Amino acid sequence: MTHAARTTLRLRPLALALFLGGTLSSAFATDGYFSHGYGMKAKGMGGASVAVAQDGFAGANNPARASFSGNRIEVGGDFFMPDRSASRTGNPMGLNATVESDSKLFLVPEFAYNRTVNDRLSAGLTVYGNGGMNTDYAGGQVNCGQGPANLLCGSGRLGVDLMQVVLAPTVAYKLNDRHAIGVSALLVHQQFKADGLQAFTNPRMTSDSSKVTNNGFDTSNGLGVRLGYFGKLNDKVSIGASYSPKISMSKFSDYAGLFAEQGKLDIPENYSVGAAFQATPDVMLAVDYQRINYSGVASIGNPSTNQAQLGSANGPGFGWKDVGVIKLGVQWQATPRLALRAGYNKSQNPIEGRDVTFNILAPGVITTHVTLGGTYALSPSTEMTVAYMHAPRQSVTGQSSFGGTETIGMSQNSLGLQVGWKF
Repeated sequence: MTHAARTTLRLRPLALALFLGGTLSSAFATDGYFSHGYGMKAKGMGGASVAVAQDGFAGANNPARASFSGNRIEVGGDFFMPDRSASRTGNPMGLNATVESDSKLFLVPEFAYNRTVNDRLSAGLTVYGNGGMNTDYAGGQVNCGQGPANLLCGSGRLGVDLMQVVLAPTVAYKLNDRHAIGVSALLVHQQFKADGLQAFTNPRMTSDSSKVTNNGFDTSNGLGVRLGYFGKLNDKVSIGASYSPKISMSKFSDYAGLFAEQGKLDIPENYSVGAAFQATPDVMLAVDYQRINYSGVASIGNPSTNQAQLGSANGPGFGWKDVGVIKLGVQWQATPRLALRAGYNKSQNPIEGRDVTFNILAPGVITTHVTLGGTYALSPSTEMTVAYMHAPRQSVTGQSSFGGTETIGMSQNSLGLQVGWKF
C-alpha cells in the first residue's frame, strides 16, 4: 500500500465523524428541498452529474458511476447563505408586517468514498444531506388581539427546521468495458421541530392540539434505494440514469397534529437522466433532467386548502407541485492541473399562490441557479475543488389565510470547498 493510500485510509474515520457531526446542524433549500447538486464538482456544473464519473458521490447521483470513478475519497463543505422573507399587506385587521428569517449561514458537509474491488465490481459510501424547511422569524410583529404575536399569530419566534442525512453504501457492477449498473441503499435519518404555531392548535383545526408546535426536535428514520445505469456509447459520449422510489419514513410522533397522516414526512420519488459530451479533448458538456415528485408525499403535496384537520390522512400540507429540473454544465481542462467549470440549473417553482400562508414556514421558491467552480491538482494524488452558486431572488404572492395578500421570497448564495485524495 502506498503512503498516500495509508494517509487517506487513516483520514476516513475522522472525515466521516466530522461530516455526521456537522450535517445535523445544517439546512438548505434549492430545487424545492433537494440540493441543486451533490459533490463540489457537480455543484460547479449546475448539478449535472448523472453521466459524469469524476468523483465518489455515486450514491447521491448515480450508483453505476462508481464503476468508472476509481479509488478516491472526498471531504468537503458548503457555506450556504439563504435570504428568506415574508410580508402581509391589506389585512383588514391590521395584521400587516414584513419579516426576514434569521440564521442566514449554514455549513453543509459532504463525504464520499469509492473503491474498485476488481475488474467488474466497485463499492463506495456517500454521505449527504437534504433540508430546506428552515425558517426562524422573530416574534412581536403583529397584534392578534392578545398582545404581540408573530406573523402567524403565535407566541414567540416562528419557524420550522427540517434536516436529513443520508448514508448511501453503494455497489456497482460493470457489464462490460463500457456499461455498468449500480445500487445504493439509502439509510435516512431526519429531524424536525416547529415553533410559534399556537394559532393552529385549535381542536377544530388539528387532530391533536398537543402535537403541533414547540415540542423540540423529533426524529424519524427510513430505508430506501437508488438504482443506476451508466454507459459510454463511445469515446466522446456518456449517458446515465438513476431512480429512487418514495422512501417511507417513520412518523414524527411529536408533530402528529401538524403533518398529514399523523406525522408522516416521506422522501419523494425522484429520478434523473443525463448525457455528457467530450466536445474537444479539453472541453466537456453535460446535461441532466431531474424529476422530483413532491405530490406523492401527503404532508408536502396536499394543498393547504384541504378541508380537513391538520394531522389527518388528508390533512393540509404545503401544496408543493412536482417539479422538473434542467441542469447544464461545462468543464474546461485549462491546464494539466487546473479544471474550470460553469453551470446553469433551472427548475419549476413547487409553490402556488394558493398555499402562500403555509409556505411562510418553507419558502422553497428558487427556480434559477448559476454556478462556477474549479479543481486544482495539488499533487498526483491530492486535489482541491471549489464551487460557487448564486440563486437570484424569487417570490410568490397569494391570498393570505388571515386576510389580505402575502408574499414569500428567497435568494441564495453558497461557497464550497472540497479536498480529494486518489489512492
